[in-house]
Amino acid sequence: MNDERPLMWIGHVQMAVPDVAAAKEFFLKLGIRDAFPDASEIAILELRAGTHLIVQESKTPVVKSTPAGFDLMAEDIEATNASLEQNGIKPSALLHGSIHTTFKVTEPNGHVITYLNSHNTGSPV
Repeated sequence: MNDERPLMWIGHVQMAVPDVAAAKEFFLKLGIRDAFPDASEIAILELRAGTHLIVQESKTPVVKSTPAGFDLMAEDIEATNASLEQNGIKPSALLHGSIHTTFKVTEPNGHVITYLNSHNTGSPV
């Protein structure tokens, strides 16, 4: 198989929150995998291509509606939006733009996370 994927990817993304356990539970509902289930002080969560979301404790409260500093992509944005709603998460309505279809969710600490439809090229990742 000819692998046309880029040679690099993001290894780690960090998020500081007052309540790590609540954030971890939320991200698990999104379908992100728990890479180190025995970790209690931090959450290390794995996304596609091996990227890890590191959720660490912060004593500083999150200002309501603060952007997460990263976004998430989904192969089927409509199905993902519906699935999250069925799992008790309240996604925003789909917004169809010129490049992406998007929606937003808010994690329990207040960060707003944008979901986008995928437009990856080359071999599947």
